[in-house]
Amino acid sequence: MGARKRITAEQKKETKKDQYFAKLRNVPTSPRKMRLVVDMIRGMEAFRALGVLKYANKEAAARVEKLLRSAITNWEEKNERKAENGELFIKSISVDGARTLKRMRPAPQGRGYRIRKRSNHVTLFVDTKTEKQN
Repeated sequence: MGARKRITAEQKKETKKDQYFAKLRNVPTSPRKMRLVVDMIRGMEAFRALGVLKYANKEAAARVEKLLRSAITNWEEKNERKAENGELFIKSISVDGARTLKRMRPAPQGRGYRIRKRSNHVTLFVDTKTEKQN
């Protein structure tokens, strides 16, 4: 690795030290379906969002709930204490498209219809309320 590349890698590493996040990669649902669930909890308090996700009537909600629990645990590990109710909130959450598997389905008269099996990546950042107010 070259010097310039190493320096930028170290800078990225330093900026991530004070951020608390979790990533969910290659989820086999379309990004559009995942965004419906993510939009319900964006900006919400973390433990309240867990309650919303637990009773949401979508398959993607279970995956996002597990991701949120992971982000809360990451925050607790870095701060070496348990998160209190009302302390953490979802700073940002984004859904990006991942790879698309392209398949063919037989169609009448020798044709083939293309099927796109989409997947997505979800990135979730949590933060404390006190830092938000400052």
